[in-house]
Amino acid sequence: MPSSSSVALSPRSVAEQLHTLESTIETVVRGKHDVVRLALVTLVAAGHLLIEDVPGVGKTTLARALSRALDCSFQRIQFTSDLLPSDVLGLSVYDQPTGRFEFRRGPIFANVVLADEINRTTPKTQSCLLEAMAEGRVTIENQTFDLPKPFIVLATQNPIEHHGTYPLPESQLDRFTMRLSMGYPAAEDERQILLGKARRDPLLDLQPVLNGDDVLTAQEQARQVRVDDALVDYLLRIVNATRTSELLEMGVSPRGSLALFRAAQAQALFEGRDYCLPDDIKRLAIPVLSHRIIVNPRYAGGTREADDAQAALEEILKTVAVPV
Repeated sequence: MPSSSSVALSPRSVAEQLHTLESTIETVVRGKHDVVRLALVTLVAAGHLLIEDVPGVGKTTLARALSRALDCSFQRIQFTSDLLPSDVLGLSVYDQPTGRFEFRRGPIFANVVLADEINRTTPKTQSCLLEAMAEGRVTIENQTFDLPKPFIVLATQNPIEHHGTYPLPESQLDRFTMRLSMGYPAAEDERQILLGKARRDPLLDLQPVLNGDDVLTAQEQARQVRVDDALVDYLLRIVNATRTSELLEMGVSPRGSLALFRAAQAQALFEGRDYCLPDDIKRLAIPVLSHRIIVNPRYAGGTREADDAQAALEEILKTVAVPV
């Protein structure tokens, strides 16, 4: 498919491309419009996505559909307790005929990387993703290798099962632009899933509609979206409120502020605008910030940590005045 990276596109034209990508993925991931939209906003914001939900609700399908619709390389890494950093990054192998060590790249060298059940592996292996997610490169045996662009990590974890898991530390969570939950499908959507899977896996029929260069163009266009000073102040008031609220033990980091800023730009681009609105920030505050805070135990009343974090952020958002 021809690349549009060499052609100057208007925000509306880029938005049309993104909506085509969105509708293509939704032919496979049924009934999850908001999840698909937020996943693509994360992609356009050049971020990474953590999907936290029970098994079998479509987390892997979403990652595979995204890579197929983009005509990008895809690798799935099944995180287990015995997984080593070299299994992710790669390692040097001695080549006897040449008498030299040759570096063989690991599965991290792909455009779309699915880190399946990421909390099942040890902190040592989890940490090998930190540099990759933050800087788009990895350092192995004192050599630095750039990762392909675009690059996105989609990680999954089961929030219910705790046996044999290693909870992600705050430093790791902070590198994910958003945390989402797929949720169970509606009855009619599940019916369509059953009928579709019975005939043929819809992923096999999914055709690319964009390529990597198109994604890079969209990411660059998103960075050009204007954010008024009043909106920057609004965003910072939300972040500062998380740092001073008695509901929370830990507020949002500056990395979280930047993630919300870039996500709001990407959301505006999806709407075909070259400027942000207050609603772009308010709509994304919970998926972008909820995994970056720690709720004060005195105010934790939900059955899940994510629910407590969402409730706390909803209360904080009510206290911050929206600019006119």
